Amino acid sequence: MEPRLDMLTVAVPDLDAARRFYVDGLGWTPALDVPGEVLFVQVNSGLLLALFGAADLAADMGVAPEAVVPGGGFTLAHNVAGPEEVRRVFAAAVAAGARPVKEPQPAAFGGFHAYVTDPAGVRWEVAHNPGWRVAEDGTVHIGVVE
Repeated sequence: MEPRLDMLTVAVPDLDAARRFYVDGLGWTPALDVPGEVLFVQVNSGLLLALFGAADLAADMGVAPEAVVPGGGFTLAHNVAGPEEVRRVFAAAVAAGARPVKEPQPAAFGGFHAYVTDPAGVRWEVAHNPGWRVAEDGTVHIGVVE
């Protein structure tokens, strides 16, 4: 299998709240919006974020509804150009309905970061990592920050 991720599907308890947060609040543009079912947003070259109602995702997978836990067990990360942008994105996310988890501050890895939880309970890290860069071909380079 080729090492690639094409879509990340997140179970959300309230699709309308997720839409308000990501589309209305953060200004992200849907690639496909099927009201009451699923919302797809392109988040990177060749990568879609699918926001899927938790009960509908459970049905799609053929598992019991309680088997799909909205927003648990992982974080998503958004890397930005610097500390001021971390602060700006953090403030915009909170204004759009996110719950602050960790205020913008210096990070143990040598950069600057903050955490929020979106309305579905998904944790997002907003970070500036001076050791992070993406080449023109999409290859991620990450190094130790001194």
